[in-house]
Amino acid sequence: MLVVTTNTIEGKRITKYYGLVTGNAILGANIFKDFMAGIRDLVGGRSESYEKELNRAKDIAVNEMMQAARMMGANAIVGVDLDFETVGANGSMLMVSASGTAVVLEG
Repeated sequence: MLVVTTNTIEGKRITKYYGLVTGNAILGANIFKDFMAGIRDLVGGRSESYEKELNRAKDIAVNEMMQAARMMGANAIVGVDLDFETVGANGSMLMVSASGTAVVLEG
């Protein structure tokens, strides 16, 4: 399934619009990852553990959105938007929301 952030796809014609599809993922961060990320903040560098969790949450949200589009009969999703937030007490959880428009592209 083609998933794009643009509203059109060059060289393809949208023949049917099914409407909004969404996917969400909320993942908790554990105390060890928080501690190691805090150390990296002090000494510099990237927090690989958070990056992996962020990518995992994004993949879950996008896959959930794709599954919803397939169930409608779509073969693509256009206008995709990803939103990243922290939720919970002290921002202890990571939330990723994906939304877009399920469509059918011509053959």
